Amino acid sequence: MSSVKPSPKPPLIASPLLAGVLFSIIWLAVGALLLSLLLHFTAMKESSLSTNALLVHGFASLAGGFTAGRRSESKGWYNGALLGLLYGAIIIIISFLASNASLSLHSALLLGAALLSGAFGGMIGVNLKK
Repeated sequence: MSSVKPSPKPPLIASPLLAGVLFSIIWLAVGALLLSLLLHFTAMKESSLSTNALLVHGFASLAGGFTAGRRSESKGWYNGALLGLLYGAIIIIISFLASNASLSLHSALLLGAALLSGAFGGMIGVNLKK
């Protein structure tokens, strides 16, 4: 019998930040689909859509921060906050390019929510053992 342990397979995406952004975009797509289904099939009003969209962005950033923190194995809050800033900047740039939306209080709220939830997700992700 050999006492050599096989090395674990490296992840497909080596960068924790890139993996976190990818996971946050996937969760954003799931959340957007869920919101559109709720808007169509329930009595939910379009006036509450901006609040719900902010919650979806917060959850997507939390999931991305969790992934980035888990893969980085140290400095989870830092990696999660960096992911939140990057995610928020990507969303703001896309909204500017797609609908010519200008910077506003909503943009600042989105960036703040993404930063805080990403940092929190990173703290949780780095502290969970595999």
